Amino acid sequence: MTDKIALITGASRGLGAALAEVLCDTHHIVAVGRTTGALEELDDRIKARGGEATLAPMDISNPDAMAQLCRSIYDRWGAVDIWAHTAIHAAPLAPADHMDMKDWDKSVSINLTATGRLISFVSPLLKPESQALFFEDNHSGEKFFGAYGTTKSAQIALARSWAAEKVNTGPKVRILKPKPLATALRARFYPGEDRAPLAPPAAEAARLVAELRS
Repeated sequence: MTDKIALITGASRGLGAALAEVLCDTHHIVAVGRTTGALEELDDRIKARGGEATLAPMDISNPDAMAQLCRSIYDRWGAVDIWAHTAIHAAPLAPADHMDMKDWDKSVSINLTATGRLISFVSPLLKPESQALFFEDNHSGEKFFGAYGTTKSAQIALARSWAAEKVNTGPKVRILKPKPLATALRARFYPGEDRAPLAPPAAEAARLVAELRS
């Protein structure tokens, strides 16, 4: 088993799952997601590639669960080489004055509060040469994207602050910008869109990982 560890938060599907499959060639994957069945399917695909994964079916907005997970990672492996944070709540599109407050609260909880908490939990596991990855999807100020656009852009602002603070000491905090992806999340935002020009998550994950290694 490789001694390199990649923690993927939001590994159930989409870009997170695709990154897990690419990184499993060189890393043991710790896959975090809320959907047990999807994680088990990911595990099957990783095993088919000759990789290994530890599945962590849990909600990133549960601080006790996340603290226990990070403690378990430390006890078993001591450190994390890559942390890729892809977990996101995509609230339904709505005018700002008609947003469902439950969706707003969930967006703040998962996209922002949980991210801030995870940074504090995961940071002690990261070595100076480790990499923490965040993924830009800028819809700030776009009509009907009030909940998602606001909380996603705030998440990236937080990551940029952390990146600036760690320039001289590490870990390397990177904000990557994937191409528009053929995912279920995008289909919710753009129903009826021609998906032919969109990037397959597997191909985009391979491109982003190659970018990290270059």
